[in-house]
Amino acid sequence: MLQISNKNAIDDSIYQSKLKTLKVLQASKASHIAVYWLSGILFFFIILLFFPWQQNINAEGKVTALKPEDRPQTVMSMIAGRIKQWKTAEGAYVKKGDTILILSEVKDKFLDPEFLQRLSEQKDAKQEGINATSQKINALDNQLSALQQGLILSIEKAKNKVKESEFMLISDSTDFEAEKLHFQISKRQLEGAKNLYDQGLVPLVKFEASRMKFQEGTAKLIAYENKFLASKNKVLNARIELQSLRAEYLDKISKSESEQSATRAYLADAQGSLSKLKNEYASMQIRNEQYCVLAPQDGYIVKSLKAGLGEMIKEGEAVVTIMPDKPSVAVELYVKAMDVPLLAIGRKVRLEFDGWPAIQFSGWQNMAVGTFGGTVEVIDYVNSKGGKYRILVSPDPNDVVWPMQIRQGSGARGWVMLNDVPIWYEIWRQLNGFPPSLEDLEESKEKPKEKEKDKESEE
Repeated sequence: MLQISNKNAIDDSIYQSKLKTLKVLQASKASHIAVYWLSGILFFFIILLFFPWQQNINAEGKVTALKPEDRPQTVMSMIAGRIKQWKTAEGAYVKKGDTILILSEVKDKFLDPEFLQRLSEQKDAKQEGINATSQKINALDNQLSALQQGLILSIEKAKNKVKESEFMLISDSTDFEAEKLHFQISKRQLEGAKNLYDQGLVPLVKFEASRMKFQEGTAKLIAYENKFLASKNKVLNARIELQSLRAEYLDKISKSESEQSATRAYLADAQGSLSKLKNEYASMQIRNEQYCVLAPQDGYIVKSLKAGLGEMIKEGEAVVTIMPDKPSVAVELYVKAMDVPLLAIGRKVRLEFDGWPAIQFSGWQNMAVGTFGGTVEVIDYVNSKGGKYRILVSPDPNDVVWPMQIRQGSGARGWVMLNDVPIWYEIWRQLNGFPPSLEDLEESKEKPKEKEKDKESEE
């Protein structure tokens, strides 16, 4: 019969503890406690999703130096030689200019111990030759000036002689023309006397006197003609002498100029040879100083790349590695290409060094223990190994001082701090593979623009 009302209920009359089915279906106290705990954890997780989380970019790298001169460097030998003596040992501290090792010469050309003195003697001899050549050039200059002056004077003298000859020619030609008139007159007088003599009007003595006068006029005419021709020849000779004088002096001047040019060429060649000797002499002086390999800066000898005595070293070959003293420590981190646009100079970075225990909560930096602060100092413009980009992080002056014991080359891990977002947003971003927010980057770009505007307004 069905149980329709509570009045006739039969639950109380049944021993429920003896029924296994009811016993199994009955909820235990442990299950109630588990439900309470799970509900509490779920509630706490839901609340936790709304907690702030600082986005970050994690990267790995190593300790280095910010300045190139503070990084480990190899000390090289400038010349080839043989190791003669070591002045330092590995791990030793050296100051700038201290001798690391001493080399001995191996090249045949420089084995002569008086090679530098012989170069100096050659240089002095060449200098004396140059001085003598310079004096010769000065003498040739004086000779050339004298020839040019003599040419001017000789030409003037020859021109005067030509003019004098021309004047004599004019005078002789005048006398010759006058004598021609006298000859014509005496000739007419002779003809008139002959006619009169033939007619018997004048005696023979007068006729002979006219003939004698005609003969004298003829002789004078010939004499004046000869004198005129001689004067004419003198003019021609004077002109020829003027031309030959120019040619003679021009020949002498040309020879002097040619000798002068040859002497100048020899002087230039001698000066070039002297310059080579000076260069070789200076190089030898510098080479003598290179037999001692010196420390380029204060630091520690890390490793000897050459060992023993008598070992050969080539030019430009590394001898030891030196670690600079008190370097400007930095950390180089390698970030992915997709994270580079999010970086900016001055970004805060948290660092963890090998050998220093640390507990890092990348999203909650206040809970991190054993990490050190830094700021982004350099961002490379080209990628490095593996397609990643290198950034240099320098110590943050407002944070804990970096340990003095860290050494260059030791491992480091860093987290570049970005925006504060809720945890649920960070989980959603990570699941979807989205990059972090760019708000801070845009603000960092806007700040320099505002500074530039302020500067322009001030100007």
